[in-house]
Amino acid sequence: MEHEIRNRPAFANLLMRLTRGDRVMAEAGAMASMSSAINVRPRFAGGFLMALLRKLFGGESLFMNEISTESGGELVLTQPTPGDMECLTLNGQGLYLQPGAFIACDASIALSLGWAGIRSFLAREGLFRLKVSGHGRVWFGAYGGIVAKDVQGEYVVDSSHLVAYEPSIGWQLGLSGGLATSLLGGEGLVMRLRGPGRVYLQTRSIDALAAWVNSHMS
Repeated sequence: MEHEIRNRPAFANLLMRLTRGDRVMAEAGAMASMSSAINVRPRFAGGFLMALLRKLFGGESLFMNEISTESGGELVLTQPTPGDMECLTLNGQGLYLQPGAFIACDASIALSLGWAGIRSFLAREGLFRLKVSGHGRVWFGAYGGIVAKDVQGEYVVDSSHLVAYEPSIGWQLGLSGGLATSLLGGEGLVMRLRGPGRVYLQTRSIDALAAWVNSHMS
């Protein structure tokens, strides 16, 4: 199966050219257009219980779409927010994705939930993360551009800018500085990441956009 991420970085969309036997799992509602030969079948990825847990605790859709074709065709996938997309090939390792980042994956990829902890809940990022693992390709998206960062020691990130991270990354929730600096500087709580490992950051924040819009609604 061939694929191409087009119109990046601001308005990225994923073009897939499927041949007979190709199977892809895609986020519900991600399809923008497709050939008439493409078949789409909703299913509980990982079974009903896992799908329900992803819905309740991981911020993901209850259903995912299994996409296939008997003859060949093309498929275009998008994401709700304007921004870039990334394709990673997993060779047995795993990756944690923030809620809403997942777009699609090869059918060989396993989808599960990883415990994020109370600290993540306090950061308004939920108690669980979607975990993708196995052998195959994963496509995920972000609001704004995507920046890959290799973390060796400690690295400070606003939680609304974190898109994905390797399981070797540890983190703690804390203030960006002293109490007065954190509150008056507008940063508040941040994530202090610990490597080694790679993280993927988005250059824009939905929370910041929502705050800006709200400030102009009065």
